[in-house]
Amino acid sequence: MTDTAWPALVADIGGTNARFALVAEPGAAPSAILSLPAADYLNLPDAIAAYLERVDARPRSACIAVAGPTVGDRIVLSNRNWDFSVRALAERFGFAPLRLINDCEALALALPRLGADDLMRLGPEGTSGEVGRPLALIAPGTGLGMSGALPTPQGWIALSAEGGHADLAPVDDLEIEALRRVRGERGRVSLESVLCGSGLERLHRAVAGALGLSTDPLPAAEITRRAVGGGEGGLDRLCVQTLTTYCALLGGAAGNLALSLGARGGVYVGGGIAPRFAAFLAASPFRARFEAKGRMADYLRPVPSWLILANTPALSGAAAHLDSLHGVRADAA
Repeated sequence: MTDTAWPALVADIGGTNARFALVAEPGAAPSAILSLPAADYLNLPDAIAAYLERVDARPRSACIAVAGPTVGDRIVLSNRNWDFSVRALAERFGFAPLRLINDCEALALALPRLGADDLMRLGPEGTSGEVGRPLALIAPGTGLGMSGALPTPQGWIALSAEGGHADLAPVDDLEIEALRRVRGERGRVSLESVLCGSGLERLHRAVAGALGLSTDPLPAAEITRRAVGGGEGGLDRLCVQTLTTYCALLGGAAGNLALSLGARGGVYVGGGIAPRFAAFLAASPFRARFEAKGRMADYLRPVPSWLILANTPALSGAAAHLDSLHGVRADAA
């Protein structure tokens, strides 16, 4: 990329929100950050146009992170009925270049840039991770994303993957019975079918059935509120059990990802769901299940796990991707 490519637009397009920012020059932090409800727009070009009108800007290039595969010219989002042509989008707004990357790929690129104030430790003190080793990311939100950041002599690169669609592995009897019920609904139980917003609602129904309890369907936000004592009537035992099971399954999936990637540098939990019950997650079986890998427990015990608290880290990751095209690299973590 040349200097004529700046300022640049960076975006993080999820199933619920479309977040935008501007980057003035290589190495600069995103500015003019704005989040727009995706449901308010028919498609991505409309949301981009609305953002640019609000900030009165005409960026020359763009890096857009989307929740879904980024293969080919036609992009289809996984959890929002948006699809668009990369070529047509570039032509409409004059982006040269226009880069499309997966949203979790962008979030993974942001990991080396996160500071202490952006993170909350999940697990024991004293684990700091090995410098210059891979980092892993699992991100529950509208869907479930996974990625990793790998160090190279030229800087960090991120994996574009769809690990959220891998099979979910239950461990204890309650999980087995609950997931049997989810399988009855869906025919197959992927990680995303349980470890996302709608998945928490699905898990709530399944846990109730497994325990022989009757319950009214609850939205994910209400399940979370009742589990942490913020809903009317205080704690709800079924919601506590549901969220505890959710955290255990999330920890197991995070540990599996750490083993698969050799993520000795650390494992990060991102997405919009987990920060809503951060203290509950830290006190939950998340870390115990993360480490409970038989002969590999000693391998995982020194690996730190973190919850990302930063508001818009994927925008920083999209900016990092543009920086890499310009020859600017982040310091190794």
